[in-house]
Amino acid sequence: MMRTFASGTITCWSYSEKPVIYKAALIPLLGIFFVAIASLGTPATRQTATPIKHLVIIFQENVSFDHYFGTYPKAANLPGETVFKAAPGTPTVNGLTQSLLTNNPNALNPDNGPGAINPFRLTIKQAATADQDHGYGAEQRAFNFGLMNRFPVEVGAAGPPPGRTPPLSTTGLVMGYYDGNTVTALWNYAQEFAMSDNSYCTVFGPSTPGHINLISGQTNGVIAVTHRSEAYEVDDGSGGMSVIADAEPLGDKCSQPTRNQVQMGGRNIGDLLNKKGITWGAFMGGFDLTRTNPNGTTGCNRSTKSEYTIGPYNDYIIHHGWFQYYRSTANPEHKRPKSVSKIGHSDPANHQYDIEDFRAAVEAGNLPDVSFLKAIAIQDGHAGYSDPIDEQQFLVETINLLMSRPEWQDTTIIIAYDDSDGWYDHQMSPIMNQSNTIADGLPGRRSCGTGAGALPGIAKGTLHAQGRCGFGPRIPLLVISPWAKHNYVDHTLTNQTSILRFIEDNWLNGQRIGQGSFDAISDPIDNMFDFTKANPRKLVLDPKTGSPR
Repeated sequence: MMRTFASGTITCWSYSEKPVIYKAALIPLLGIFFVAIASLGTPATRQTATPIKHLVIIFQENVSFDHYFGTYPKAANLPGETVFKAAPGTPTVNGLTQSLLTNNPNALNPDNGPGAINPFRLTIKQAATADQDHGYGAEQRAFNFGLMNRFPVEVGAAGPPPGRTPPLSTTGLVMGYYDGNTVTALWNYAQEFAMSDNSYCTVFGPSTPGHINLISGQTNGVIAVTHRSEAYEVDDGSGGMSVIADAEPLGDKCSQPTRNQVQMGGRNIGDLLNKKGITWGAFMGGFDLTRTNPNGTTGCNRSTKSEYTIGPYNDYIIHHGWFQYYRSTANPEHKRPKSVSKIGHSDPANHQYDIEDFRAAVEAGNLPDVSFLKAIAIQDGHAGYSDPIDEQQFLVETINLLMSRPEWQDTTIIIAYDDSDGWYDHQMSPIMNQSNTIADGLPGRRSCGTGAGALPGIAKGTLHAQGRCGFGPRIPLLVISPWAKHNYVDHTLTNQTSILRFIEDNWLNGQRIGQGSFDAISDPIDNMFDFTKANPRKLVLDPKTGSPR
């Protein structure tokens, strides 16, 4: 229910009904009550363009669309595996066709050497794999003029552990994919809610560009840097720099002194939300440096061991700290919130919290309007130190919690990813913003895109900020909500900043970041919703198996 206030009237708007106007003179006490509330500013700060009052963005790591959904909705259902059966009428996706599975251009390309193989299914026993190369230039070269046939040679990585047989022991590992017998929860969420098969990284490259694009749509605008390297920051053609690799946030207490560190200029969505008075928070695994883990680790080195990837691995991945890159929204000392009731509001924590603080806020009935979630490292899905099984546990436990709350009726959960990790995906991305730098390689050396649009940077007068070629590889995108379409596959062209655009449209009256942000040229995710009628359905899953309880 949206309420707007005008002189002498009270307007009550239902999303499925026409506005009903009551003359305050006829109901003076009620009118005085509403006017008093309006003077406090609460309705204005919580007014939204859709029925969605709470948005939770679970930002996972390093998965291409084909790597998780290439054969959706058909799973192999081999003996001993968690069974997945698609519901009748489940739509298909732009995935791995029989031709791509048996006559793939990567298998036919001799440049791939021993890694020249067709896509192959990874079993649940192969949940732990090596991290693949996902550099800004390497991913472009893997696309090879749009032929999509140089993945093993350009971004493939073998093992670990050692001693595995082909293809896991060759660069052909990059061609591996999972199905609903391993990423079971994600396939079940897709069955019940909405997913996209046409969503992309905003630009090519690894985690840091993905995280920065999610909140600002702009990887241009480095205003301070240590240990400058063209492998991390490339010249933007106008005297500035664009981030293309995993630089750490400058000044973060956990950033390593010998590592490349940057601070970004310009605005991010946190700045806009603060100005509007919208509650929000970024919740990151391992961010609370006062906490001690069961294994005795604490501070920046809090760590957790995985049954699958072993480890232990540090909970807090420094270059995943979205808002830590901006002075206005950073919490470099990792200060704690004054109380659970202050989470989402401005206080010494500056909207930056630990992932455990999210659970505490939800259970206390203090779910912020907009929340960005990052799991502890072993649960974020990043190959090499995480895996689909540990990832599934985090996703399911978080979503089960949110579905158990009264706020669920007006909540949307978005599961998105920061980059593809280089994993094979057959779909060439549309190049919406071209670039010509030493790091670019699509279609050829020192170029990415021909005749595409040009976005400026944060500096005034910048006509085209180089080093931001995109869209990049295709990645999964799921919307889980009472307002999401049921068992729906959306084909709208979207990217990471389409999520940013939804926040802007829903809470900020369509205000854009500006300064060359991709949000200005991105399509929204609206087609994944049906705002005419809510369906209060819930899907409670088993965190271990991903199957309905």
